[in-house]
Amino acid sequence: MTLIKSISGIRGTIGGKVGDNLTPVDAVKFASAYGTFLKNNSSKEKLTVVIGRDARISGSMIHNLVQNTLIGLGINVIDLGLSTTPTVEVAVPLEKADGGIILTASHNPKQWNALKLLNEKGEFLNGADGAKILEIAEAEAFDFVDVDSLGEITTNDSYMDIHIDEVLDLPLVDADLVKTKKYKVVVDAVNSTGGIVIPNLLEQMGVEVVKLYCEPNGHFPHNPEPLKEHLGDICKLVVEEKADFGIVVDPDVDRLAFISNDGEMFGEEYTLVAIADYVLSKTPGNTVSNMSSSRALRDITNKHNGSYQASAVGEVNVVELMKATNAIIGGEGNGGIIYPELHYGRDSLVGVALFLTYLANQEKTVAELRASYPQYYMSKNKIELTPQIDVDAILVAMTEKYKSEDITTIDGVKIDFATEWVHLRKSNTEPIIRIYTEAPTQTEADKLAFRIIDEIKAIAGI
Repeated sequence: MTLIKSISGIRGTIGGKVGDNLTPVDAVKFASAYGTFLKNNSSKEKLTVVIGRDARISGSMIHNLVQNTLIGLGINVIDLGLSTTPTVEVAVPLEKADGGIILTASHNPKQWNALKLLNEKGEFLNGADGAKILEIAEAEAFDFVDVDSLGEITTNDSYMDIHIDEVLDLPLVDADLVKTKKYKVVVDAVNSTGGIVIPNLLEQMGVEVVKLYCEPNGHFPHNPEPLKEHLGDICKLVVEEKADFGIVVDPDVDRLAFISNDGEMFGEEYTLVAIADYVLSKTPGNTVSNMSSSRALRDITNKHNGSYQASAVGEVNVVELMKATNAIIGGEGNGGIIYPELHYGRDSLVGVALFLTYLANQEKTVAELRASYPQYYMSKNKIELTPQIDVDAILVAMTEKYKSEDITTIDGVKIDFATEWVHLRKSNTEPIIRIYTEAPTQTEADKLAFRIIDEIKAIAGI
């Protein structure tokens, strides 16, 4: 069992011992630290925080603990109930709230949950603010209010509909055009809140929806990370239904993957590539993705005479670089689309609407669209960590081994070879080392990954 404390929040497995897992005590402790941080940095008499959660089995328990902890600090809560990460991000500024908390462990399996923490802009906290919250939690420097000063709860379950309206109002989204195409789409929402909001969005755009795992009961029917090895059911169903394509989202609906009409993966890396191609064709500009994302976005950006830059992994890092470079589209190669025209956060709803509009403007099937892009192949692997493994020493050794190559060390170690690359980094969300490679063929990407894994294991003595 695991508890991971990071600048972006707290994530852990349910049950077990306090301090080792995400127990009720830990949930209260970190909610207290976040609320205290907000109070310490505001002169307002009464603060407001927006809370929403995905459909995890533990969601209701963690939600009640966090919500009532904030009430005890004298903070008002706007409770969105079942929601999505991007919906909470949209709601915070619309409500003029002072922050937000999303209760979700994103792509992690059902035994995990987490507190994702937002600032008053509905964006993830930066590193400095996250570090302060961890310090407050460690010191348990909390001061709760008296009975006459308790916060109040306001329930608002309309925000997924509001979020859809905000997306449909975007200038580059053309629902009327999409309606003329009479698309048929299969949706796999891994039995979380995407099963509510994605079909609703599609139906408002005139799309026939075939639902697969869209009951928001938190019982994930497969590993919720939207990778090829987990998505056999939807790949099969897209072909059986003769659908135009399939849509897959993770439990909190900030990662988006497509299945082509032939039942093959469009490729989660190519979600951002395709949507960026559309956005750049209408509004030329710059793009950003993280260092573990495909070179294909760079190629597409160059095609449109824009400038591409890569950030450290993590949404907050992508957003900071997007702001610094005035990027008009960006995100992460794991299927995370960030479109600042609406908000600075990964948003599957925005991705779906932009992709549908782009497709409606093309005389191509989804498979043909995918084939039109630069062909790169990735291999995404990981090594489970034990307390005996010194990750920093491994990364130093790998840097030294490949010092003659093009190396970047702002986030782990990325080694750029002439036609391929490898990125090694310790995960922020799981006790693992991630090993991502990319090459012109799948065989080459896998071969590079296996070679690097063997070298790491030799260094670590495992």
